[in-house]
Formats: sequence, C-alpha cells, structure tokens
Amino acid sequence: MRDSAANGQPTDEREAADQEATVQKTSLLALSRRSRRADEQSDSSESGVETAEFAVPAPEAGDADSSEGAEMSERAEKRQGFKHWRRQRPFIGGVLAVLGGIELFFSGQLDLGNMQIQFGIEGLQATVLPIAIVVLALLSIFRPTHHVFYGIIALVLAVYSLIGVNLGGFIIGMLLSSIGAILIVAWMGPRGPKESEAAEGETA
Repeated sequence: MRDSAANGQPTDEREAADQEATVQKTSLLALSRRSRRADEQSDSSESGVETAEFAVPAPEAGDADSSEGAEMSERAEKRQGFKHWRRQRPFIGGVLAVLGGIELFFSGQLDLGNMQIQFGIEGLQATVLPIAIVVLALLSIFRPTHHVFYGIIALVLAVYSLIGVNLGGFIIGMLLSSIGAILIVAWMGPRGPKESEAAEGETA
C-alpha cells in the first residue's frame, strides 16, 4: 500500500505539470494570434489612410457625358448660325471676288531681283484696281442690299484689269473676280429657313 501511494504521488504531480504546460502553451498561442491580428489591423488601417490621402477622385461618367453634349450643342448652334448668316448675303461670289483681287494685287508686285514684271500700264492702277475689287466684294457681303451695284462695278474693274494689271493677274485674277462679280449680281436675295430647307430637299 505504501508502495502504491508512493508511486501514485509522482504520477499526479506529472499530470498536473503536464496540464500546466498545456495551459501555458495555449495561452501563448492565443497571445501570438491576438498580436498578429492587431498587427494586420494596424497595417490595413495605415494602408487605407494612405490610399485615402493619395487617391484622386475620378470624374463621373455622367458629368463627362453632359460636358461633351454641351460642347456638341454649342458647335451645332454656331454652325447653324453661320449657315443662316451666309444665306442672307452673296457669300460665295464675294469670297471669289476677294480672292481675285488679292491675286491681282500680288501679280502687280512681282519683283525678281533686278527684273520687275509689269505687262500693263504702270502707275497706281496696279494697286488701286485690286483694292477696289476687294472693297466692293466685302461691301457686297456685309451690305447685301446694294449687291447689284457693287457687283456691276466689280465686274467692270475685273475686265479692265486685263489691260491695267499684268494681263488681269495672268488671267487668273480676272477670271476669279469676274465670276465672283457675276455671282454677286445674280444673287436672288436672302432665303428664309423654309425656302432653304425646300431647296436642300430638291437637291437631295
């Protein structure tokens, strides 16, 4: 009996020691897990703050679409306004006459070193005729009520440039000015929106 009691005491002590060791191990594992979780949470919070600080707000798709739509509508309004303004005056004829007058002006100013090209009568008319044609063409565009008067004078000056300004600016300036003046004279007056739409429908 004494032997069994003596043998039983150390086994109980060993069991108690083993239990304490397991409890310590489990507590250490729990502490290590808690510390890892705390570290992970702190890292995630820091990264979230950094991303929030350096994040650039992206533009919303709705705002971009609305701004693009506004720009497109403004462009369309400008085009419609220019078309309406152009239909109220002899625009194409005036532009051609202006181009012809510019060509006449520069054809009378040819200077190749020591040689100056001048086929017509020398004097102010090599400068005055082109400027007069350009002024008449601009007047017909911006003052279309007297387009016939401006067109006839521009046509006379364009034909006279054949004699007065280097064979009419080597015939190119005379042709441009003459065609532009004829279109200015032949202009039928301003067209309303209904007439212009009907004419476009017929041509289509």
